[in-house]
Amino acid sequence: MSNSIVTLAKTAFKDFQQGLATGEWEPFLERLTDDFTFWFPVGSYQGENVGKAKAKEFFNYVSQTAFPQGLSVTINRITNSENTVVFELKSEGELFSHPYINQVAISFDFRGDHICGYREYLGILYQIKPQA
Repeated sequence: MSNSIVTLAKTAFKDFQQGLATGEWEPFLERLTDDFTFWFPVGSYQGENVGKAKAKEFFNYVSQTAFPQGLSVTINRITNSENTVVFELKSEGELFSHPYINQVAISFDFRGDHICGYREYLGILYQIKPQA
């Protein structure tokens, strides 16, 4: 197991986590390569997306539209290969003003000290029904 890539990924993840919680994405975006690609499974960003500008647009959408109250994520497990680190997460918040809990896996691909790729895999979406 390469400790250096895991250490780098954990540091980048803190910026990612902060972006989800507060909408402040600049520290995370600074970690991306200019040719950064990301893959998302649903919605208007479904499939592969290319470029740092597109990433900024996506992450701002996440914070401003989908989760304006912020999203909390907790790491359950970390797995890695030579250039990729996968985080299995529990996420909680309000999605479009509805209570939300989910299991998610995300991966960061690295080129040097920068993230060149991101992929997200969602579990079965579970929304908590409000109590009467």
